[in-house]
Amino acid sequence: MNNYKIPSQTQIGHIHLKVSDLQRALDFYCGLLGFELMTRMGEQAAFISAGGYHHHIGLNTWHSKGEPNAPKHQVGLFHTAILYPTRKDLANIYSRLKEHDYPFTGFADHGVSEALYLDDPDGNGVELYYDRPKEEWPLNSDGNLNMYTRPLNLKELLLELE
Repeated sequence: MNNYKIPSQTQIGHIHLKVSDLQRALDFYCGLLGFELMTRMGEQAAFISAGGYHHHIGLNTWHSKGEPNAPKHQVGLFHTAILYPTRKDLANIYSRLKEHDYPFTGFADHGVSEALYLDDPDGNGVELYYDRPKEEWPLNSDGNLNMYTRPLNLKELLLELE
């Protein structure tokens, strides 16, 4: 192994998901979560974004149209993480999902972030989260990052909307 380090400004540009039903996926990602449809390739693929980027998420049925969800306990994507710019934005999407009775799979305070967990209609895990400011991240006594998983106080999160 060499000592190569990826440049610190590197980002994950987009994800591309195989889906069973393109319109159902668009109803979730655009209709419920609020992504913007950038372009669509008939009934085979669509590219969606936040804020007009060419695409943050690609959706396609090229190899998966009408297929069942992938098994949970096999190798593959654990979840897609969608970072919200403010805690109030996270509270807004939590409130929206609750209003639509969309099922959650979990909620967590990770010290560095607060997260909502759910599955999309194809069973792909989705994390909706807000990062705390870096100066608030918890550190161990040796100065290393101390991430954890604790219950998220949802009542406190909703206070952001008042």
